[in-house]
Amino acid sequence: MSNPLADMDKPDVIFCIGTNMTECHPVAATGIKRALAKGAKLIVADPRHIVLADLADVYLPLRVGTDSALLLGMAHVIAREGLVDQAFMDARTTEGMAFLEHVQRFSPEWAEEITGVPAADIEQAALWYGQAERGAIYYTLGITEHICGVENVQGLCNLVLMTGNIGREGTGINPMRGQNNIQGAGDAGALPNNYPGFQPVTDPENQEKFEKLYGKKVDLENGITKVTALEMCGDQIRAMFIDGENTVVSDPERAHCEKALRSLDFLVVADLFLTETAELADVVFPVSAWGEVDGTQTNTERRIQRLRAAVPSPGVARPDWWVISALAKRMGFQGFEYEGAKEVFNELCEVTEIYHGVDWDKVEDGAFSWPIPFDGHPGTPMLHADVFENGRGIFNLVEQRDPAETVDDDYPVWLTTGRRLASYHTRTQTGRSAGIDYLLSEESLEIHPDDVDEWGLADGSWAIMSSRRGSVRVRVKATKRSPRGTVFTTFSFADVPVNALTGGGYDPITQTAELKVCPVSVVPE
Repeated sequence: MSNPLADMDKPDVIFCIGTNMTECHPVAATGIKRALAKGAKLIVADPRHIVLADLADVYLPLRVGTDSALLLGMAHVIAREGLVDQAFMDARTTEGMAFLEHVQRFSPEWAEEITGVPAADIEQAALWYGQAERGAIYYTLGITEHICGVENVQGLCNLVLMTGNIGREGTGINPMRGQNNIQGAGDAGALPNNYPGFQPVTDPENQEKFEKLYGKKVDLENGITKVTALEMCGDQIRAMFIDGENTVVSDPERAHCEKALRSLDFLVVADLFLTETAELADVVFPVSAWGEVDGTQTNTERRIQRLRAAVPSPGVARPDWWVISALAKRMGFQGFEYEGAKEVFNELCEVTEIYHGVDWDKVEDGAFSWPIPFDGHPGTPMLHADVFENGRGIFNLVEQRDPAETVDDDYPVWLTTGRRLASYHTRTQTGRSAGIDYLLSEESLEIHPDDVDEWGLADGSWAIMSSRRGSVRVRVKATKRSPRGTVFTTFSFADVPVNALTGGGYDPITQTAELKVCPVSVVPE
């Protein structure tokens, strides 16, 4: 996030797109509710009439996969109505004139034809955001899990840059992370293109620096993503270590994932429980839960937070860092002689500029948001106040692109996936709680009541949902939360493997799967 969570109740106008915040980030969403109580206007763009839409001053029910068209239509209005912050653009951006010329082609009427959102509502949203003294954007996986996820984010950045809604209190572009410590994992180097601290692996200076630390030279080229790794299983890749991820349930094209993992000579999984993925492993390492370990997590606002073990780990369970270090030492790697999480974290601070100013003891109270470049630095709750990392913000000439697969006579219904409040991810943890199971005991497919009638279904009955990759049996739930022609479900329940259907395409830059758009058919069982 460019701005801290404390800023959420400070904007005049809030634009939430592709984020079911009240269910996926319910605690953070209270900040939005406080802002509304103070008189802020709320714009919500989502294919489903989520709870957040109930709170909105204007709701934009766009068709799945048309986010870029909506954002281009809004940019057109802002430019046409003279709401551009020209002083900000001149001082802090580049390619601005080309962008303003580019968006002349994308009127709200053009956007309406693609998104299904009335042009008048697109205009209203654009005017409110463009006129705001403090306009803030919040988004989540509904923006990124598309083949054009990078372009969707660039489209949001364009709105921010043309209005100057960045680097000030109550503004910014703020991605809400999909899971706890996703930010911290990236900070620590769990990315194929970066060393810890987002230091590119393609930089020879970084290569030299980390060669000294690791005792091993890493190639001057980006590593492979998980998508590529699964494709290589059984060929270039013969063994794999999966730590804390239920790949079989959470990844698209379940049949492809299972085939890939079964083709390995040797699979090792480290997890809290014997998940569907762990059941395929040759060796399973039981690891400690968050309440059983000392460590740190970095949250969505880049705040570094200490974890403290409340109870000991059961049986032979060990912290993840211990398991990884023990494996590394037995494989002959140097530099893994850690005595505890404190040493691991302090090493991260030494080699990572964004953490340089802190250590294990200084983050005890959770007072620091990175970057913290030197000792005595107070941290940076708000990014981009005076300058961008590369000097200037770059406008991108985004175009609307269709999803990898579109509806046709065989698969005439749009499926979009997400999460619900009562279940978390693949239910590895929440599925073992009797209280949670009482709230949500099975998967369901949310369908508009008119579609339920037209398709010969009944509320509470069973349906067969199929895509080009497979079929699942799922319970029908009639609800006006889903628009006509679009259905919604989650991937949380292993007995309804929804991700067996998804995976028609991937973003070419990030290789993020298009989990939010999948053409399907839905028929009675």
